[in-house]
Amino acid sequence: MKKLINRPEDVVREALAGIALAHAGRLVVHTDPHWIARADAPVAGKVAIVSGGGSGHEPLHGGFVGPGMLDAACPGEVFTSPTPDQMLAATQAVDGGAGTLHIVKNYTGDVMNFEMAADLARDEGLTVEQVVIDDDVAVKDSLYTAGRRGVGATVLAEKICGAAAEEGRPLAEVAGLCRTVNERSRSMGVALTSCTTPMAGKPTFDLGEDEIEVGVGIHGEPGRERRPQATARELVDTLAGAVVEDLPFTSGDKVLAFVNGMGGTPLMELYVVYAELHRFLEERGVEIARNLVGSYMTALDMAGCSITLLRLDDELTRLWDAPVDTPGLRWGA
Repeated sequence: MKKLINRPEDVVREALAGIALAHAGRLVVHTDPHWIARADAPVAGKVAIVSGGGSGHEPLHGGFVGPGMLDAACPGEVFTSPTPDQMLAATQAVDGGAGTLHIVKNYTGDVMNFEMAADLARDEGLTVEQVVIDDDVAVKDSLYTAGRRGVGATVLAEKICGAAAEEGRPLAEVAGLCRTVNERSRSMGVALTSCTTPMAGKPTFDLGEDEIEVGVGIHGEPGRERRPQATARELVDTLAGAVVEDLPFTSGDKVLAFVNGMGGTPLMELYVVYAELHRFLEERGVEIARNLVGSYMTALDMAGCSITLLRLDDELTRLWDAPVDTPGLRWGA
C-alpha cells in the first residue's frame, strides 16, 4: 500500500485538520464528535441541510458545505457510517429555527444512525425531516443496503435543496424537492480497479488484469457482472442503457448529465465518457441541458466512473444554476 498518510488509524482526524486549515474562515471543523459546518451557521430563519457518511468519498460530503449547499456534514471513519451523536451535534449546531433536512444515502448504517439522531433531535424540540437517496439501478440489494444504493443523485440533491433553502423555502418544500430529485434520478457505475482502505492495506476486492466490475458500489460492493475490459463506447452503452431504461428517460426529455470519477480516473478519460454519453443520449432524442464532469463522489483510489441522469424541469434547472460556494463546488458566488 502506497498512500500519503501517517498512521492509518489517524487518517480521518488528520484529514479534518487539513480541511480546517485549508478553509479557515469558511468552514468550522469540530472534533469529538466530528462534524463540519459553514462558518456562518446557524443561519436564522433558513432550513438547515445536514448530510454525511463514511470518509473516503471526498469531496462528498464535507467538500459540499457552504452557502448554496450543505450547512453541515458528518464524516465517519473510512467507509463507515458516522454515529448518531455526530449527526445530533451537527443538527443542533446549524439549526436556525426553520427545521433541518437530513439527506441520507441508502446504506443501512447511515439510515439507522440518521434516524436515531433525528429522534434525539425531535426529543429536544427540533424539527427534522429525512430523505433517503436510492438512485443506483445496478442491484436491488447489496452488502450494505436493503434496496437500491444511494450514489450520484446525492450530490445533485444537496446542490438543488441547498439552493432552495437559501431562498427561504420552508422545510416541507425543501424535503419535497429532495424527493423529486431522487425520484427523477438514476445512476450506475463501473470499476476498472479496486480501492484500498488505509486500515486494510490491501485491495477491497480482486480484479484480473483485463476484468472490470459493472455496477460496482462506492465501497467496492459487487455489481451486476464481472466482464472483460471494454471500450469507453461499449461501457457507456451498458451503463447509460441501464439508466435510461429504468426511469425511463424518453425522447424530448431534458437532463442533467453527471459523469463522476471514482477517485483514480484521469479527467481526460471522464471527458471521453461524457462525449460517448452525449452521443448515446442524442441518438435517443434526450437533450443534455446541464452537465457535471469530475470526481465528486469517490471511492478512495478506485479507477472507474459512474453516470447519473436527472430529468430536469424549469424549477430544478434554475435551482441547479443558483450560486454555490463550497470547497468542492462553486459557481455564481
